[in-house]
Amino acid sequence: MPTTHTFVAEKIQRERLDRYLARMLPSYSRTFLQEKITEGLVRVDGSPQTHPDTLITSGQSLAIDIPAPQAHLMAEEGDIDIVYCDTDLCIVNKPPHLTVHPCPSNPSHTLLQRLLTRFPSLACMEGERPGIVHRIDKDTSGLLLVALREEIQKALSEQFANRCVKKHYLALVAGVPEPEGLCTAPIGRHPSIKTKMAVCALSHAGKPATTRWKRLWVAKNQSCSLLSVSIETGRTHQIRVHMSHLGYPLLGDAVYAPKDIAECAPRQMLHAHSLSFTHPTTKHPLHFQVPPPEDFCATALAMAKECQRVVITGNPGSGKSTVTQAFQAQGIPCFSADAFISTLYVPNGTVALWLKHMGRDELLDAKGAINRTALFTLFHQDPVWKRDLETLLHTSVREQVTTFFATQADMAVAEIPLWFECAWPSMPSVTTVCVTCPQHIRFERLATSRNWSYEKAATIESWQWDEKAKANASDIVIDNSASMAHLVNEIHKLQHILRKRAEEQNAKEQDILRRHMGYPTTSQ
Repeated sequence: MPTTHTFVAEKIQRERLDRYLARMLPSYSRTFLQEKITEGLVRVDGSPQTHPDTLITSGQSLAIDIPAPQAHLMAEEGDIDIVYCDTDLCIVNKPPHLTVHPCPSNPSHTLLQRLLTRFPSLACMEGERPGIVHRIDKDTSGLLLVALREEIQKALSEQFANRCVKKHYLALVAGVPEPEGLCTAPIGRHPSIKTKMAVCALSHAGKPATTRWKRLWVAKNQSCSLLSVSIETGRTHQIRVHMSHLGYPLLGDAVYAPKDIAECAPRQMLHAHSLSFTHPTTKHPLHFQVPPPEDFCATALAMAKECQRVVITGNPGSGKSTVTQAFQAQGIPCFSADAFISTLYVPNGTVALWLKHMGRDELLDAKGAINRTALFTLFHQDPVWKRDLETLLHTSVREQVTTFFATQADMAVAEIPLWFECAWPSMPSVTTVCVTCPQHIRFERLATSRNWSYEKAATIESWQWDEKAKANASDIVIDNSASMAHLVNEIHKLQHILRKRAEEQNAKEQDILRRHMGYPTTSQ
């Protein structure tokens, strides 16, 4: 049988129904009483009221039916991470995947039942949720304030109702919001899905909601951001609803995020990071802060992980292809600018069509094949033609290599002889490796391997930066002036350096993230 509480309002002019009930029934949280109002269990002057913000005045009679608990709360064993505790209250660091208190869908294995084992006196308090003055979602981790005595529960509930408790959350969201912002969109029950909340107008049962955020970190690939979020109201799922509404849903949020974003994390990436309030008895201000579980940092790093982009460059005959092939032999994806450009020179291909469009049909045979010797002579005689064709080729190569790098996961190597000549160093996150060798050795190799004359090699060399300039502009230089065994050793050293660079970059990013999350860093 339900318990019915009746009384006549006194000494008030106009006060919200839920606020008045919270004062008169301090053993119940305001949120709990709001639920009873919306369920139609509260009557004012005999008429059921379903809106917590209904205004009442002195002289009106009130009645509220409190349903009997479905079952007596039973204490259960389980770990509890207690951040602070005294005779009045305790602060708990709730892990994810743990419901705060029993409910029809989760009647056991809750935080409250674990607390009953540690604090048996909670069982003597009234209400279905003894000690619980606020809640966080099952899959949200972080700080939770628990009262250990009824008068303390009432005092803390008043602090929450008067917005004197300051809570800050950490959230990992998809995309890159503005550096800081405010969302005041009203929130109410979803019109068709009872388990969801939604942004809806005040005229359609929406309630005022205010969420502020500040951006702390952004993944270099802009896939996600870490935010510090504070809420001035306590609507159900408020942060999750507001960030999804703004287009930046929480990673791992199976309810409010698109499927691909929901699958990016093992849970919704939301953590109650800090909590500030006044101790009801001592009146001292208290502040607590805990870093999130390790899944937060692991998820952010996984989302932020970029392909390690390596560009092999050098002058003609330096051995760039040999170095690139060594990476390819280890299963590392490789791209060759020369190989790609050769596809543009096929009969009736991109270069042939361009020459035809430019009125140089004499450079093509009847089948659309290009006379390479005549084209080389044209370049030597008229640098403008060389510049215009190079612009076409370099643009095509840049598009291809950009796509190539973007579609790789761990490491990828692109052999691009004219990397610096194309003025591409602005491409982000690229490590340039220059393969060097004295000119006379390179020219001898070209004469043997490609049958190039000294004049041809010298002409093509003159169209490029000199070797010293390329080496000075590169991140890493390897020497290929000796034997093949020497080059193999140089390649092994290069691969070691690249792995070390990737590890250092990952450690640096992890250090930045952990500092923002409140963890000690490796530099401390």
